[in-house]
Amino acid sequence: MNITTNNQLFGRSGRNEANSPCEKVLNEKPCFLAAFGRRWMGIAALSLLFAGSLSAATIKTLIVDGQTNPSHDLKTVTAEMKTILESSGLFTVDVATSPAKGQDMSQFKPNFSDYALVVVNYDGDSWAPDTQAAFVKYMRNGGGLLVMHSADNAFGNWNEFNEMIGVGGWGGRNEKSGPYLRFREGKWVPLQMPGPGGSHGAPRPYVVTTREPAHPIMQGLPAGWLHVSDELYDRLRGPAKNVTVLASSMTDATKGGSGEEEPVLMALTYGKGRVFHTTMGHSAKEMKCIGFSVTLQRGAEWAATGKVTQKVPAVFPTATETKTRP
Repeated sequence: MNITTNNQLFGRSGRNEANSPCEKVLNEKPCFLAAFGRRWMGIAALSLLFAGSLSAATIKTLIVDGQTNPSHDLKTVTAEMKTILESSGLFTVDVATSPAKGQDMSQFKPNFSDYALVVVNYDGDSWAPDTQAAFVKYMRNGGGLLVMHSADNAFGNWNEFNEMIGVGGWGGRNEKSGPYLRFREGKWVPLQMPGPGGSHGAPRPYVVTTREPAHPIMQGLPAGWLHVSDELYDRLRGPAKNVTVLASSMTDATKGGSGEEEPVLMALTYGKGRVFHTTMGHSAKEMKCIGFSVTLQRGAEWAATGKVTQKVPAVFPTATETKTRP
């Protein structure tokens, strides 16, 4: 099947006009998809987008959610993440939802060892000590972890979790939590300095710059691609150990950003375990970005297995044009 150059299959395209990247909604929809309605069109588009990597789903995945701060829509983000992962044909996804904030957490005990990958979509009360210990054991023994956006805010006082994710923000984090990661003379260096632990400027489209093109997650991706309007986290800080910054984006100091290149995609190791950390994806809307979906799938596969078998789809954002799916 041919995919039209104006991106009709996915229903939306962003263009750079007068050096101002933006998104445009196209009215055209392929007639063979329109009859199925918006939900089924999205599923069909995902299946076509990632058809080159479809195979028997073998990676058992657990999304942990249940609490977050009011600025994040937990339910829709979990549903979108499940759709993105399962559409690759590689993952089967279960969800473990914690008790509500302020309720008894002592019986919240997901069986992490049953899964090759755990996705943390959680920002709330501390897990019970034995649940924390079970998760640390899971990771040290070779588990896979995917951390996305709002999970950067979680567990500011849990030392092992902060080492797993490298850097995070909010959640009581400050200069005692560890250094910033700063890009200096072509290298990422930890810099200890005064300042907050986590912030972001106004949402805007931003270019994601590949920093490690040889890493399995990044192989075949463009040197730079335009992500849709999203929050760009900055001033994240933490232990910053065993971190490979896969991609970064330049913040805009005039819009409240740090004025620095900030990590947006990271790969880490913890014990025998692997971690993929993306700071993108404020809501399900931003997760419609094809660049986000592809890097999430590839990062998830790497975290679970140590390799990436998926091909980069033909339709992918460029440095000046976003690409989204329904």
